[in-house]
Amino acid sequence: MNYKHLHYFWAVAQAGGVVKAGERLHVTPQTLSAQIKLLEERLGQQLLRKVGRGVELTAAGRLALRYADEIFAAGAELEQALRGEGGGRGAGPVARFSVGVADSVPKSIAYHVLEPAMRLRPAMRMLCSEGKLSSLLGELAVHRLDLVISDVPLPAQVSVKAFSHVLGKSGTSFFAGPALLKAHRGGLRFPQVLERLPLLLPGPDSAVRPRLEAWLREQGLQPPVAGEFDDSALVKAFGREGGGVFVAPTVLEAEIRRQYGVSVVGRADDLAVEFYAISIERRITHPAVAAITNAARRQLFT
Repeated sequence: MNYKHLHYFWAVAQAGGVVKAGERLHVTPQTLSAQIKLLEERLGQQLLRKVGRGVELTAAGRLALRYADEIFAAGAELEQALRGEGGGRGAGPVARFSVGVADSVPKSIAYHVLEPAMRLRPAMRMLCSEGKLSSLLGELAVHRLDLVISDVPLPAQVSVKAFSHVLGKSGTSFFAGPALLKAHRGGLRFPQVLERLPLLLPGPDSAVRPRLEAWLREQGLQPPVAGEFDDSALVKAFGREGGGVFVAPTVLEAEIRRQYGVSVVGRADDLAVEFYAISIERRITHPAVAAITNAARRQLFT
């Protein structure tokens, strides 16, 4: 393998596009694209695909990026050690904590769950990746991941020897931007008011989607659906601009109101979503996993 080609791929993946990576590396986009194409031919896998003006990683690309992260992190440590700057392998190896986050888990939840592991001493280097739960569980099974964060427990049909540890659960809050609420003033109470407001549904892979649809049926409500979104940050952006009502865990309510300038339309405590840490350990001994589970249960989901 030509590691210069790998470095070009790594730079493009980090920058999110060929043009941005070329500016950082002082290399033309055409050269970058050609070198990455040679790497893909060498590996027999497509690593990047064009999306609009940028690129996104394929499944093979996400796997290659994780290895590239480790390879170039080790190279940086080697350089530091040889220069006598400390922090390299001569000062003791840096422990690594590899975690996968299911793409149905809200980004803010993932941050709050994982942040305690960043405060451990001695410090660990966190390698965090996102993807479909089935793919992440495969990585966990072959010990490429230490932990998977999910909004569903380990599926019964998955032949992976792992264990689900409950982090906590939260009710669901309904949010809307000021423009939408101003345009739909009225005297209806929650949840009946939902029938007058467009709804932005979470994607079909989200654990809350079928529960939300069941809850709406139980309430006898049929709100107009304005859209479906896999990305939790994108749905909040649409909601902020008045595109419709969106849902999020109540535990994030204050943060979402502050960050997006939206208001709470109502809350459904009986519409609960749970979050799990899935590991190969039945009894948790990994210090980072222990820090995550303890903080989630005692602080985040109290």
